[in-house]
Amino acid sequence: MTTVKPFEADAFVSRPDPARPIVLIYGPDSGLVHERAEALAKISVDNPADVFSLIRIDGDELSGNPYRLVEEANTIPMFGGRRALWVKAGSRNIASAVEAVLAAPSPDCRVVIEAGDLRKTAPLRTLCEKAKNAAVIACYADSDRDIAQVVDDELKKANLVIAPDARAALLPFLGGDRQATRNELRKLALYVHGRDRVTVDDVMAVVADASAVALDSVIDAAFCGRPAEVETHFAKARGEGTAPGAIVSSALRHLSHLHRMRLAVEEGQSTTSVIESARPPIHFRRKPMIDAALRAWTAGKLLDAMSSLGDTLLETRRQPHLAETIAQRAMMSLATAARRRG
Repeated sequence: MTTVKPFEADAFVSRPDPARPIVLIYGPDSGLVHERAEALAKISVDNPADVFSLIRIDGDELSGNPYRLVEEANTIPMFGGRRALWVKAGSRNIASAVEAVLAAPSPDCRVVIEAGDLRKTAPLRTLCEKAKNAAVIACYADSDRDIAQVVDDELKKANLVIAPDARAALLPFLGGDRQATRNELRKLALYVHGRDRVTVDDVMAVVADASAVALDSVIDAAFCGRPAEVETHFAKARGEGTAPGAIVSSALRHLSHLHRMRLAVEEGQSTTSVIESARPPIHFRRKPMIDAALRAWTAGKLLDAMSSLGDTLLETRRQPHLAETIAQRAMMSLATAARRRG
C-alpha cells in the first residue's frame, strides 16, 4: 500500500518523496484536494509560472490518448530544470493513462493527479494504491483541530487576533470544504480591516451565511423533535455544499453546549436564564428552539446521544460513499427520540 497517512499528508506535500513521483490526491473535501494538489505541483518545479515547467492537463483529454501522459512526463525540457504535470481528473476513466506512466516514470517530472471522491474499488485509486512508485493522499472533511489550525493560520496572515467567544461562535460555521473555510476567513479578515481583533458581532455579520443557517436549522429541528423539518433542512444544507461529516460534527458541538446548559437546568436554573447567559451568545432566532430542546432532553440522554453521534461521525469517515445516508439517518433518529421524550 502506498497510501499516505492523514497526519503525514501535509508533511509529504511540503517534502515529497522522490521515489514516488506519481501522486494521486482525492477525497470528498474538494477544497482540500485542490489545495494540496496545487501546493505539491508548485513545489515540484523551480518556477510555477513557467508553462513549460508546470503543465496542466485536463483528465478527460487523456481518455482518448492514454499515452500522452507518459510522453509528456518523459519529454526532455529545452532549458532543463524540474517539471511537473498537474492532471485534473474528470468524469472519464484515465486509469490506462496513469498505468502507462507508472510503468515508465520520469525521474525529473512529478505527476500530480487531482481527483474527486473515489470509491475503494475505483480503477484509478486501486491502481495507484498498488504501485510502489506512487503515493495516494485522501482528503476528508477537516476535524475540529484542523479547522482551528486553519483559523489561526489565516488570521495570523491578516495580523488579527480573535476573542474566545468569537472563536467559539465561528468554528461551527466552518468545515466540510477547506477552500470554503479559507474563503470565509478571508472575507472575515477583509470585513475587520483597520482593526486588530475579531468579535462575535463580526462573525455573525459576515460568516453566518445561507449554508450556516441551513446547518443550524437541521440541527435545531433534530434536537426539537421535528423529523419532517430535519429532512427539508438537511437537503438544503447539502445543497449549500455542507458535507455530511460537517453536519454531524456541528451537531456534536451543539450537543455538548446543550448538555452543559441542561446540567445547569437540572441544578435549579431556569431555561430562560441558562439561555440568556450562554457563551457564545445564542442568536435570538434560535432561542425558542434551544428552549424546546432543553425541555425535550435530560442530561443523561444527551450523553447517550453524544456517544451515538461520535460513532456516526467515525462511520462517515470510514464509509465516505455512504456518508450522506449515515448522517441523515442519525439526524432523523435524534428527531424521533426528541419527539418521544417531549
